[in-house]
Amino acid sequence: MSGGAHVAVSRKIEAAAEPLQGEVGRIDATGIALAILNRFRNAWRTVLILVPYFWLFLFFLVPFGIVLKISLAEAVIARPPFTPLLEWVDGTVLEIRITFDNFLFLIEDALYWTGYLNSLKLATISTICCLLLGYPMAYAIARASKTMRNIYLMMIILPFWTSFLLRIYAWMGMLNNNGVINNVLSWIGLIDEPIGFMHTEFAVFLGITYSYLPFMILPLYANLERMDLSLHEAAMDLGSRPMRVFFDVTLPLSMPGIIAGSLLVFIPATGEYVIPALLGSPDNLMIGRVLFDEFFSNRDWPVASAVAIVLLFVLVAPIMFFQHYQMKEAEEGKA
Repeated sequence: MSGGAHVAVSRKIEAAAEPLQGEVGRIDATGIALAILNRFRNAWRTVLILVPYFWLFLFFLVPFGIVLKISLAEAVIARPPFTPLLEWVDGTVLEIRITFDNFLFLIEDALYWTGYLNSLKLATISTICCLLLGYPMAYAIARASKTMRNIYLMMIILPFWTSFLLRIYAWMGMLNNNGVINNVLSWIGLIDEPIGFMHTEFAVFLGITYSYLPFMILPLYANLERMDLSLHEAAMDLGSRPMRVFFDVTLPLSMPGIIAGSLLVFIPATGEYVIPALLGSPDNLMIGRVLFDEFFSNRDWPVASAVAIVLLFVLVAPIMFFQHYQMKEAEEGKA
């Protein structure tokens, strides 16, 4: 083949390859764009995941570390009223001052154990009361029509639009010797003398149950509203009576809502200070009152911080139980 023929063949090959090179270039550009887009999505997903962790670190771990540091210090008459954790000795040696005497003091003094036990008793009874009242209400709301369901939910949420303190003061006005309840009972002739509702455990239970009842109803409603009613129909077709259907089907399936609502009531009720202080008796010591007195009256911040740390670990136990229950339910669902 002559040289001219070779040149002609080469030009034909180059002309045929030009479209393919363009396609390869476009494919490479598309791949690079997809790779950049995937990296951007992964980076954005990482940022979204880190935001809640940063929030927990900033508003939970950092305050917890500060309180833990104070609990390991000694009380002094100064500002701040506790010794520093790190201190230079003679300007050359960095000394770490840590003491566990504050935690040992909690074990030795029965005052703190009484406060813990009273708070746990109050929170447990209040949680049971909220459950007994909230479960039927949540069940009724979940089975109501859509129009009435929204009205009922509005009535449950409506008290949150009013100040918490105002609601407790309203109960004080109702429970006083000259309050609404005693006046009504006296007017209808059931009592001759006022009943002393105020400054009793009954008033505290009543105030906590009223204040935290929505926290029990809303998780129960969310759980019961999603429940498959065909399971009830199947159980009744197999001969189960309504009560048996409730205990065998409804109650077990609503257990996650029961546990979530109980935790939402039990945890804040354990450290409650305002309601026992306004409605309760000074003799009925609660751990929230102990914390307040140690911080502001005794100015013993290390002991108060130790009380808060122990209370935190006491409250972490039911949360860990709930997480264990959820993981167990998830594993059983996958199986």
